[in-house]
Amino acid sequence: MPTGGDLDTIPPVFINSSPENFSTNFKNEEIRIYFDEFIKLEDAQKQIIISPPIDPKPTISPQGSPKKYVTIHLGDSLKENTTYTINFGNSIIDNNEENPLPFFKYVFSTGGYIDSLNVSGTVKDAFESETEEFISVLLYEINENYNDSIIYQEPPTYIGYTQDSTNSFQIENMKEGKYRVIALKDKNSNYLFNPSEDKIDFLEDTLTLPTNRNLEFSIFKEQKEFRVSKSKQVAANHVVYGYEGLLNDSLEIEILEPDPSQFNTQIVKDLEKDTLHFWYQPVIKEDSLTVKITQLNYQDTVITRMKELYKDSIEIKKLNESSINIKEDFGLTANIPFKAIDSSKISVLNKDSVAVKFSSRLVALENKLMIDFDKTEKETYYIQLLPNAFTDFYDKPNDTLKYRVKTPAIADLGTLSLNISKVKTYPIIVEVVDNKGKVIKQSIHREDDGSSFYFEHIKPGKYKARLIYDLNDNGKWDTGNYLNQTKPEQIIYFPKLIEMRANWDINESFILN
Repeated sequence: MPTGGDLDTIPPVFINSSPENFSTNFKNEEIRIYFDEFIKLEDAQKQIIISPPIDPKPTISPQGSPKKYVTIHLGDSLKENTTYTINFGNSIIDNNEENPLPFFKYVFSTGGYIDSLNVSGTVKDAFESETEEFISVLLYEINENYNDSIIYQEPPTYIGYTQDSTNSFQIENMKEGKYRVIALKDKNSNYLFNPSEDKIDFLEDTLTLPTNRNLEFSIFKEQKEFRVSKSKQVAANHVVYGYEGLLNDSLEIEILEPDPSQFNTQIVKDLEKDTLHFWYQPVIKEDSLTVKITQLNYQDTVITRMKELYKDSIEIKKLNESSINIKEDFGLTANIPFKAIDSSKISVLNKDSVAVKFSSRLVALENKLMIDFDKTEKETYYIQLLPNAFTDFYDKPNDTLKYRVKTPAIADLGTLSLNISKVKTYPIIVEVVDNKGKVIKQSIHREDDGSSFYFEHIKPGKYKARLIYDLNDNGKWDTGNYLNQTKPEQIIYFPKLIEMRANWDINESFILN
């Protein structure tokens, strides 16, 4: 059969434009750019960048049927004596084989000359090992209209995007001056910083053009300030409060009305959602519940309308899979808070029915009942909770509960040894994370007590290793804040995936930059 000839691999070729590219004293409201074949625009919203932004945004076609030209309707919103750059990225593709014309740009000036200064650099993610595409880099001219909140309210003077897997950017045709520079993962594509959705980083000092500096950014998501967003009664003795931000030990929920002296209360944090469960007894007879919620400097009064609802019935959930790691605790949670434990009603036996020593504890805020015991490989353990092993918030005891868990063979697991060099400062946190970002192993070193970090009993799979400079010594990574001009704590990822295999000991050298 005929093959139809060789595959077309040649991208569209620019022929000319009206007005001409790099025109000065520009007065037109429409631009037309011609090519040697039929073209279409792909992913135009992300790929096509106009700098400085034009408000309202120009309409660009073709949006449907392919044509041999691109039309840009500008309207009458152009500023005087300004150089504009329209960068098409990889959006211009031919109609047949979709070969892209890379980074074609159209430049014009409403003044008598084309500005020619430029700036370049790279952007990475401060927390993740991989960086998203199309990160915006925004420059705001520092003039009489500039203030620190401008990034929330007005579009920038110039804008550029990272364009490929190198996460590099270059912004051209800018004028001399002083600028505030930020990098932004702009979820709404509106050139404004929305802290609830966008990631950001900022240049700590002023950028003066012209410059030879290579700019580097590490974008981060700000931590929201704690606040309660909504409330809802879900059962007779149970109200939930949605919240934003981080919880800490100072959190309190205090009943104001009805008379608080008659109530017992308990707070539980949802394990999956940003929700607080507030339990109270007895049942509230009045038509509303008024509480005061405080945490550090936050305080709010929340009113919830009451309805006649049934009490919850307890449902117990096991936190572990059927296979439990040798260093892992056994845990239970429930839809009603645990109130007290009686360890004498709990037993742990191995497969030979030999009693195993254990300890138990309640994690009240997370409503977890944890049982810790020494484990050996390739063993089966039977955990039994007799009636009254625990009581719930309503002072009701449990029924008999029985669970069976197995431990894997050591030969089915792997061991990782990381030899880390060139640590700048302590304390540090070294973590092993799975492909979902869950921390599998963690080690905290508060002083230089050797460069070797040893992680045992890791299931076969692919993992990432990372080091966190824990500057405030709180045992976790802390993000930054734009208004406070604080940067996130630095994370350095081991440069390759670590593939753990059964019965393997892996030794890696982690040389920090």
